[in-house]
Amino acid sequence: MELNAHSSVVLEAIGYILAISYPLLAFSAAGRSVYQLFFKMGVALEAGSLLSAFAGLCYLLAAFGLVFRRPWTWFLSLTVLAVESLGTVLVGTLSITAPDLVGRSVWRLYGVDFAFFPLVQPFLGIAWLLWPRTRFLFGLPAV
Repeated sequence: MELNAHSSVVLEAIGYILAISYPLLAFSAAGRSVYQLFFKMGVALEAGSLLSAFAGLCYLLAAFGLVFRRPWTWFLSLTVLAVESLGTVLVGTLSITAPDLVGRSVWRLYGVDFAFFPLVQPFLGIAWLLWPRTRFLFGLPAV
């Protein structure tokens, strides 16, 4: 199935957004985690701090996979984005149903502190990775 010109432009724009936003979110989540773990009194080793560290690692791995275009990095990115999607939905739901369990993490309330990018971004990334032109850029056969 061939995409029309409008769809192609939209998906290319998504690629640029991902290239900018993933490293930025990796830096933000890691910074939040470091601050919570090492500089905020009484927070060390709480679930929110550890979840923010995990989110930062996910964002870093996704950024790496999206920038270095090889077949194995395509699979790495797809896996990380799936984990990120699941994590954001799970932690976001738990932050509503059991807020004391989750604490203040990047994925709290579906990423409200980060303009909901943690909720939307992985789904955009998965759509972009599944796009036939993107698969080609990663050296994968078209589906």
